[in-house]
Amino acid sequence: MKNIYLLLSSLFLASTSTMAMADADIERLSTPAFKALNLPFSQAVKVGDMLYLSGELGVKPGTLELIEGGVKPQTQQALENIKTTLQHFGSDMDKVIKCTLFLADIKEWGMVNEVYVTYFNDKLPARSAVAGSGLGLGARVEIECMALAGSAD
Repeated sequence: MKNIYLLLSSLFLASTSTMAMADADIERLSTPAFKALNLPFSQAVKVGDMLYLSGELGVKPGTLELIEGGVKPQTQQALENIKTTLQHFGSDMDKVIKCTLFLADIKEWGMVNEVYVTYFNDKLPARSAVAGSGLGLGARVEIECMALAGSAD
């Protein structure tokens, strides 16, 4: 029984040591414009060589105002916002490896795709798409991405 306690103690110490090291490698990133919106999350989180972006809506930069015109203009603006965020933190669209699309209506999937593919050319990332009963601010689409990280400005 004593050996089990020693083993469990060793595992606990090893896991807490690994967690402490991992916390040191986490950077929570937000531009000044994003911080000014006073939202309850980071714009992006960098862990090692990976950059995890929060979901982007098709809002005018620096505001919480959706672009008018429906799902296609909102998709374009969301992807422009992602592109800007990636560039600010030293990455770009070619380094995106995974995206998740959240749609207000799955019937708009084709229209979203028409815009989406123009941002990745032949370097399409892995992707998931889901539809729900509603998105923040009444948006038609929200897109989150993971990308290889660069250095922040």
